[in-house]
Amino acid sequence: MMEKLPIENPIVQAPMAGVTTPEFVVACCETGVLGSIGAGYLNGQETKRFIQEVKALTEKPFSVNLFVPEQTKSDLHLVQRAREALQPICEELNIAIPEFIPTSNVFQEQVQAILEEGVTVVSFTFGLPDDETLSALKQKDVYLIGTATSVEEAVAVEKAGLNAVVVQGIEAGGHRGSFVEPMALHSTADLLKAAKENISIPVIAAGGIMTKSQVFDMLELGASYVQIGTVLLTATECAAPKLHKEAILNSGQQATTLTKAFTGKYARGLKNRFTEELKEAVTAPYPLQHYLTQPIRKESARQNNLEYMSLWMGENSYLAKEASVKEIIETLLQ
Repeated sequence: MMEKLPIENPIVQAPMAGVTTPEFVVACCETGVLGSIGAGYLNGQETKRFIQEVKALTEKPFSVNLFVPEQTKSDLHLVQRAREALQPICEELNIAIPEFIPTSNVFQEQVQAILEEGVTVVSFTFGLPDDETLSALKQKDVYLIGTATSVEEAVAVEKAGLNAVVVQGIEAGGHRGSFVEPMALHSTADLLKAAKENISIPVIAAGGIMTKSQVFDMLELGASYVQIGTVLLTATECAAPKLHKEAILNSGQQATTLTKAFTGKYARGLKNRFTEELKEAVTAPYPLQHYLTQPIRKESARQNNLEYMSLWMGENSYLAKEASVKEIIETLLQ
């Protein structure tokens, strides 16, 4: 069993579900960092195909990130109230709110695809999978990474027998990986220091890391690796929409906010009309809210309307630059 990640540079590409493509993952792998497939919104077949496409383009190791499913009880009254909160925006965009919400659990199909394709590194967001899943992956010597936003969660990841943990600070863009209530709001540096005092497995620091000095600060504080996301979203190889990239490049300090209005789980993204108008609104639990707002996000993108799009980015997004993946990684390390 490998004790550390088989990569040349101490950097992990954040598995940004929705904007990662095989070409982008491979571009990251080829710079000596760990490329990551963000499989959160894929089904089993799509996950398998994505893995095969990456394998066809590189011999370097890469990881697959999975969203751990929750047993969410569908409170119909709550879902209806969430629908009502979105109704004025749907009317403004001239679209219908979805009546049918898919609820299938694709997680086990994804795990099966990972086992069949011989993936060597797997990470998890939104909690820990069941013992049976962990056991099946361990039998294949898969390097397992959990995600934590608090010391309590980091300890739970180690106790479950995973090999490493991503400690995600409050500065991080995209979804908070929290799975213990109430949600913790620690900075990356504080969480890293606290985790190092309480666990012995390797720690991967994530959240707000955009510059060479930030990378080396985290490594000096005891991180084995750093995980970067927003700084790569503006890479030429990244498939994030042009509008999303421009929003990052044009963002200033304090441009982001934490919101659960888009998906039912807290995530950091650009502050806009949607995040502000629905700040106090009732939201359906994840992933129901994600499906309820999907038509809004799609139509807004079609209309080039930033006000109703989920434009995920970290707190230090204003430091992003447009460049190739290779140039960005070189800037962070040299």
